[in-house]
Amino acid sequence: MSQTVDRALNILPLLARGPADLGQVAERLGVHKSTALRLLRTLHEHGLVYRQQDHRYRLGARLFALAQEAVESLDVREIAHPHLAELNESCGHTVHLAVYEENEVLYIDKVESRYPVRMYSRIGKPVAITVAAVAKLLLADLPEPERRAVAERLDYPMYTSRSTPNAGAFLKELAAVREQGWATDLGGHEESINCVGAPVRGADGRVVAAMSVSAPNVVVTAEELLTLLPLVRRTADTISREYSGSNHPRRA
Repeated sequence: MSQTVDRALNILPLLARGPADLGQVAERLGVHKSTALRLLRTLHEHGLVYRQQDHRYRLGARLFALAQEAVESLDVREIAHPHLAELNESCGHTVHLAVYEENEVLYIDKVESRYPVRMYSRIGKPVAITVAAVAKLLLADLPEPERRAVAERLDYPMYTSRSTPNAGAFLKELAAVREQGWATDLGGHEESINCVGAPVRGADGRVVAAMSVSAPNVVVTAEELLTLLPLVRRTADTISREYSGSNHPRRA
């Protein structure tokens, strides 16, 4: 990277901490004020820096617009898929990726089990929102008022004796999921199917998707499936770092 580009880029994190005047920028870069002024003028011309009436500089609106465009262009499925496939290769079980959209949790990717017993889940199909591990992860991250409102308007079908029975129980489980950072569905939707999942987070730490590993009892017991939790969480963390472009710590 050229010295000029390097210096210009170093201005941006400085201004991210708040407005700064020419002297502060020059001092931070270790350059003469005339050099700092040329860099600031170039950044200003491109809308990345704005000069205030008090002659201090701050980040420009164009920078925020570019950041938003970059976030909107990210495809979490495209980023996640190689990691989901690698996880599937390691454990052999079905791997899912899901998102929360318009009051539904939808599967957006699936890697099939290598075992003869297959799951009936399909990409684009809504999940059983009150019991699925991926749904718990996505809803647990909602702000408390929204989380409560969602829980109170849901129906609670008893798919099995282990299904979540009501809004109170669901909110309690979501609170536990939010605290621990992972979720399970141990026979809540189908008696014979168990699942363990972990969240995929964006740059702001919020959950943007959830992934899970599922397997029937005839292939692996619930206890054996739970031993995969560290691997599932590491995979989710890897996807999160690649998606967000940062090395933020795991929340919860």
